[in-house]
Formats: sequence, C-alpha cells, structure tokens
Amino acid sequence: MQHIQIVGRTLAQRLNTPHTARTCTQSIRLMATASKRSSLEAPALVNKVLSSRQITLNRPERLNALNHDMIKTILPNLLAWEKSELANVIILKGSGRALCAGGDVRDVIDSLEDQKRLAEIITDEYRLLHTIATLNTPYVALMDGITMGAGGALCAHGGFRVATENTIFAMPETAIGLFPDVGSSFFLPRLDGKIGTYMAMTGNSVKGEDVLFSGLATHFVPSSRLSALESRLAEIDSADPEIISDAIEEFSAEFDSSLKPSIGGSVRKTIDNCFKYDTVEEIIAALTKDGSEFALNTKADLLKRSPTAIKVTLEQMRIGSTLGIAQCLKMEYKLLHVMANHHDFTEGVTSHLINKTEPKWSPSTLAEVKNSSIKTDFFDTRSEHNLTFLSQKSFSMHPFRKYGLPSEEDIRRVVVGETSAGLAGIMTQQAIVNYFVMNRKGKFGVREKVTEVLGRKTKASSKDSHKLEWVY
Repeated sequence: MQHIQIVGRTLAQRLNTPHTARTCTQSIRLMATASKRSSLEAPALVNKVLSSRQITLNRPERLNALNHDMIKTILPNLLAWEKSELANVIILKGSGRALCAGGDVRDVIDSLEDQKRLAEIITDEYRLLHTIATLNTPYVALMDGITMGAGGALCAHGGFRVATENTIFAMPETAIGLFPDVGSSFFLPRLDGKIGTYMAMTGNSVKGEDVLFSGLATHFVPSSRLSALESRLAEIDSADPEIISDAIEEFSAEFDSSLKPSIGGSVRKTIDNCFKYDTVEEIIAALTKDGSEFALNTKADLLKRSPTAIKVTLEQMRIGSTLGIAQCLKMEYKLLHVMANHHDFTEGVTSHLINKTEPKWSPSTLAEVKNSSIKTDFFDTRSEHNLTFLSQKSFSMHPFRKYGLPSEEDIRRVVVGETSAGLAGIMTQQAIVNYFVMNRKGKFGVREKVTEVLGRKTKASSKDSHKLEWVY
C-alpha cells in the first residue's frame, strides 16, 4: 500500500500551507463546537421498536457523513438481526436534513498515513454494503434529504428505498478526481437507458419524484408521513417483503395528473442518445451535435471533471453492467486502491474540500488521457488488495427489484409481446398503462412512468390501430 502512503504525505504537505492551515483551524473550531453538542451521542444509534430494528445516522452537523465508527456499529447489528426471528424489518434513517451526504473524507484523510487503518475502513465499508445488498430481512432506507456517495450506496443496495420530496441523490465523486465507488458499477448501469452513466460521469443529482422514476427509489412517501410509516412497519408481524412493500405503499403520495418525470421526454432522449457511446470523446461530440441547452450544460459539466476520472468511470460502468454485485464491489475495491495513487484524487480533495479552489487536473485534457491505457493502467493491474465478504451471496439483478416501478425493459417486453399481459391483442397506450397499474396494485408513479415511456419509445402501428410499435 505504498501508494496510499504517498497520497498521505502529499495531503499532509498541502495541509501545511498557510491558507489550508487557516481553513483547518476554522474547521477544527466548528468541529469542536459540534463535538460538545454530540459528545454524549453515538454517531449511529440503534433501536428496537416492536418487530422493527432501526438505525439512525446521527451526525447532523456533518450531514451524517459515514465514518468508521458508524460502520462498526451498523455491520454487527445487521448480522445479528439477519439471524434473529424477532427482527422483521430493518429501517435506516438520518438525523437532520440528510440521510447521509457521503463518506467522511476527513476520516479518510486522517488515515492516509496509516496503511492498516485505511485498509480496515475500506474493507469494512465494502463488507457492510455487500451485507446490505444480500440481506433476506427486509431493509427500508428512508432517503429523506441529502443522499449522496456512500450515503446513496447505503440505500441503493437495499431492498426498499423510500424517496421523499426532500430527497437529493447524487454520486459526485468525479468532482474530486475519483470514480463513483461503493458498488455504483452495479446499481447505476441497471437504471433505465443511460441515466446511470450520465449520473456517474457528471455527478449531477436527481431530486424528489425523479429518484423514484429513475429507479433509484422503490417508493415515494411524503416526509410528513414517515413517522407514521415507521410505526406501521414496526407493527407488522411478518418479514414477507410483499407485505412490507404494500405497507410502505399505504403511505405513498396521492395521484397527481400533472406529475411528469423531469428526466423524461427530450432530456431523456439526449441522455440515451449521447451516453450510449463507449468513449468520452464520442459522448462529448454527441452532446455538441445535440445542441440543446441541457446537452451543452451537460458537456460543460463533464469538461470540469477530471479527464482521467470520467474515462475510468465510463469504463467502470460498462464493465459493471456485466458483473454481479460481489464482482462489482471487488472490482471497485481494487480500483479504489489504484486511483488513490493518482494525482487527481489528491488534487480534487485538497482543492474542492479543503482549499475551496478550482482543481488543476493532470493530465488536464481528454486528449492526453489515452483510451487504450485506461483498462490496462486502472483495471488490469495486479493488486495485493483482495476483498472477501462475510457470505458468498451474489446476484446480477436485485431480487427485490420487482417492488419498484416497472423498468423500461419491463414495458418494452409487454409492448413487443415477449411477456403475456393478457391484453387479448389490444395493445393501445391506455390498455398497456392500465395493465401495469393493475399489475402493480395501483402503485404511486406507475401510471406516470409508463405513460412517459410509451410516449417516448413507441408509435402507432401502421398495420394495426390496436397496437403500438417499440422504437429502438
């Protein structure tokens, strides 16, 4: 782990600059004040309420940034609850205005010169995420507020993910010269179309109902109803995921005919048309050719990111789409150790999070980062770092995915007749929408999503007025 020592020394050197010293002094004062407020409280609280087991991330002054102490509290409790016949549902929530804004970078920086401790933090975090992903006990993440980075992963790998009007979801790692890790290569490529690749490369966020429509959340519940939802879940004398899903849906928002996905329509077409390419240069060219305001803003966002990071991220997304959850986490674990030695990670952390200045990436342009070297230099390198999990479980599609909205692929299969929907040959838009609404028990968001997808991806058949044709 010599490369981690190098990064540690480099960051330590930068931390000794006058500007950074002032910044750190100010931060220490703020943290000292926060410490006095919460010195008697654990950073993660564990509670039992009837048949529910609850985890509350409890560092509101740090937006519940995930640190090692929290991980060491959460993981053994999850393992114990998974074995217990008394725990029917696990609920994750956060104090304050965030569920979790990401991993605690300060925790990592403090450990950069301690090889053993840093390796322990990363290993425990990835084992926690694998455990969450493979739980049999229903796991309900209440994504009320900022949910980013590692915080996003604490939710995205779980079976039930509840968004509210306050949810802001993002994987913003490319802004600090890194790639979206913590299993992003599993859950982002499995979102509809190229939404996941767009989010991974730009680091841009989705909010509110769009978190549901994109597939990042399985349910949408107004924040004012979360307390009642928690009480309802605690009363359920069953660990049947179907019953848990139906109980969450009892508290969902009411139907709103004006509600439409903001990442649908022309915006979604731009995302899919531009991010389908396998090189960043082609994506940039496609955005330029598209010329819409959204496309040009997206291009500008990409060009602000580390050229190395966005090229690594694109390759990561493509590889992850073919791997199972365990393989994705192992790939990223190895990749994280490689990227830790790269200039841009050090530069991104110190400029964005410490000095508050614009980063100076190196290489500074896309042309200087050779596409042919990305796989060999970052993915195919031999590594001494091997990750093992606490179980051998894995899967290529999350077993609880059916409790979310229908995916675009689910809708396509009905339209083209690959799935028997019992529509007796009548495949009009209204008939297909009604089928999905009934099939998903009137679930909030189904009507709106299916309508948007059919409007964007189908056309009336020229041969049969009672059928639609899928537009590839």
